[in-house]
Amino acid sequence: MITTRRTLADGREIRYFDREPVSRTAVDTRDLPQTTTHSQARFDPLLGEWVVLASHRQTRTFLPPADMCPLCPSTPERATEVPESDYQVAVFENRFPSLSTDHMDWPATVQGSPLTPLRDGYGRCEVVCFTSVHDSSFAQLDRQRARLVVDVWAHRSAELAELDGVGQVFCFENHGEEIGVTLSHPHGQIYAYPFVTPRVAKISANVAQYRKTHGTNLFGDVLAAERAAGLRVVAANEEWTAFVPPFARWPYEVQLYPHRRVADIPELDDAQRDAFAELYLDVLGRFAHRFDDPMPYIAAWNQAPTPKSGAARDDWWLHLQLFSIRRAPGKLKYLAGSESGMNVFVSDTTPETVAAELREVATS
Repeated sequence: MITTRRTLADGREIRYFDREPVSRTAVDTRDLPQTTTHSQARFDPLLGEWVVLASHRQTRTFLPPADMCPLCPSTPERATEVPESDYQVAVFENRFPSLSTDHMDWPATVQGSPLTPLRDGYGRCEVVCFTSVHDSSFAQLDRQRARLVVDVWAHRSAELAELDGVGQVFCFENHGEEIGVTLSHPHGQIYAYPFVTPRVAKISANVAQYRKTHGTNLFGDVLAAERAAGLRVVAANEEWTAFVPPFARWPYEVQLYPHRRVADIPELDDAQRDAFAELYLDVLGRFAHRFDDPMPYIAAWNQAPTPKSGAARDDWWLHLQLFSIRRAPGKLKYLAGSESGMNVFVSDTTPETVAAELREVATS
């Protein structure tokens, strides 16, 4: 993989990732003001969680027509976020980031609320463009391009984890207008958080307790049970298994686990990366063809906290969570009273039925 680093007109970084040498000399010709954003993080003392405030994102680009897409390559007539006329994978700092490396001198607590600590919304948010082709999707990538994206995730995860103050790196993709995407061009994002997220912190605590009680790895035991039962396995190869978790919260949810434990994407070896690209494209194809229209989805990498976070990493087992809010043709799963109010999910489907349905989908 060949990496080329350039700078956009407002000072943000952009990097191009290619399989073979390509000259990357295009310059961003736009007249843009310097990007300055000042997010806040406020601590909820009741839940023990940080909440990020990023009010500047209200003005971000929202579902522009294809001929105005900011993620397409630049042309002589129109400059975009990507100055080159073509690219394989491009990664750049988000123009409207939820988290920023800019610092502000905030007070220690929120005004009038001494029980609510206040800090910078420190971190970094990057956009990952999977292809220069606008009318495409991750599911339509070939295996070589999908593998390149895996290498990009690994590259960016490793580099962002080295930033002082970053506790966790989160690679993800929102796909489909129903999910809430604001740009339809095939892309994902990466967040470098200044803390360990509530999900990872809670799982880590349960994994540690399980180790103390049973002496084994909770992730590994879940994976072994699913592989042995086979009932909820959707697809598998020598290195990975994709299964519907027996405790699935979402109407359609699949988790992809490597058979050999690694803590994060950078630790995946070549065999694991190749096999993931193969299996992930297979599962995405099943999501795309389960109904007449491709399912909207979120793909969320669950990586261990960064080494600099000070949190435990030894028992963490990297996995990808892929889920959709589509529950039936023309019907979506809304997070209503129980889910939104109490965080108790009530599922409209059963994992065993969903797994059987996805196994039967013809992906080609």
